[in-house]
Amino acid sequence: MNASAELLKELRIDRKSPPPASSGGSGGRRWLWVAVVVIIVLLAGGAFALFGRAPTVEVDTAPAVAIQQGSASSSVLDASGYVVARRMATVSAKITGKVREVMIEEGMRVEQGQVMATLDPIDADAQRSLYASQLQAARSQVVGLEAQQKQAAAEASRLQALVGQQLVSRSQYDQAVAQRDSLRAQLETARRNVKVANDQLSIADLGVDNNIVRAPFSGVVTAKAAQPGEIVSPLSAGGGFTRTGIGTIVDMESLEIEVEVGEAFIGRVQPKMPVEATLNAYPDWKIPAEVIAIIPTADRGKATVKVRVALKVKDPRIVPEMGVRVSFLEQAQPQAASKPQGVRVPGGAVVQREGVSVAFVLGDQNRVQQRSVEAGQAMGKDRQILQGVRAGESVVVNPPDTLRDGAKVQQKQAQ
Repeated sequence: MNASAELLKELRIDRKSPPPASSGGSGGRRWLWVAVVVIIVLLAGGAFALFGRAPTVEVDTAPAVAIQQGSASSSVLDASGYVVARRMATVSAKITGKVREVMIEEGMRVEQGQVMATLDPIDADAQRSLYASQLQAARSQVVGLEAQQKQAAAEASRLQALVGQQLVSRSQYDQAVAQRDSLRAQLETARRNVKVANDQLSIADLGVDNNIVRAPFSGVVTAKAAQPGEIVSPLSAGGGFTRTGIGTIVDMESLEIEVEVGEAFIGRVQPKMPVEATLNAYPDWKIPAEVIAIIPTADRGKATVKVRVALKVKDPRIVPEMGVRVSFLEQAQPQAASKPQGVRVPGGAVVQREGVSVAFVLGDQNRVQQRSVEAGQAMGKDRQILQGVRAGESVVVNPPDTLRDGAKVQQKQAQ
């Protein structure tokens, strides 16, 4: 019993003794738990930001272009062709010779008459010196014959007076007259020889000038075909090492479009017909153009007819041999001033969502807005939008089915 009582006393709480002093260990553990909780929250937020947000969609965009009053013409035929230069020349020398200096480079602009290259003029200079010497000899001969003819004329005049006085015989006088006339004929021949020598010298000057190659018209050099030291000739060398040209120049003011149209559709094309051209290099640039002529012959092998199209815009971006797509347009019909014209967008920008025509417009922070639109008529590969999209806004072309309002997008990278 005593042992049990003692044990009960040990279990009794002593309320009079002071509480033990706190050591600060419990407070440090409490702050440690707070830090752990904060780190867990931050990690959870970062994981949500990294994996929880919707992925960025890659899309193609195009600007909405305002349609001018009365310009909504529809395409009656689409075709493809190339930009060509109506005025282009491969410039060569008129003679065969060795190139001394070439003064052109690709991309350089030259003016009419500007020196493009020079040939070695040794042979031409020697020929000119020969003809110059022949001219001087012919002129000296004229001077000598003039003196002899003058003396013979004076002698004939004296003998004529003496024959009248019967102091000399008639035969002496006739011989003096014959000598005078002979020298007069020789003098005339010598003068003609002077003219011939002068003409030969002029031809020699042309030969010297032929060693200088000049631009036949103003344009831009597109090819440099010869280097100093090479032999050039206006004739084909037949597989040898002789060049046939110095360079090629193109008159950029003469650029136009050549299109091959199938025989079955050539009836839709008429001279002076409006055309809209789009360069493959600049698909968003619509260039106004006009049909110049329909070449009156067909290609039997391809069953096509060539059509010439004039560009109404001159721009350095348009260069020869560029690929181009053209749309032959019907004449625009007059429209009422109150009729809305809207904007023009690529045809793939208008899609159906739940039976409604919509377009996705690029907004702030590269997020798209789904808008209901009122689609108008087809304009070739483009589409007219009467309401829902304003001019200058960018629309998504061929949006994927998974694209939704508010999704973040980015422009596709060029392949």
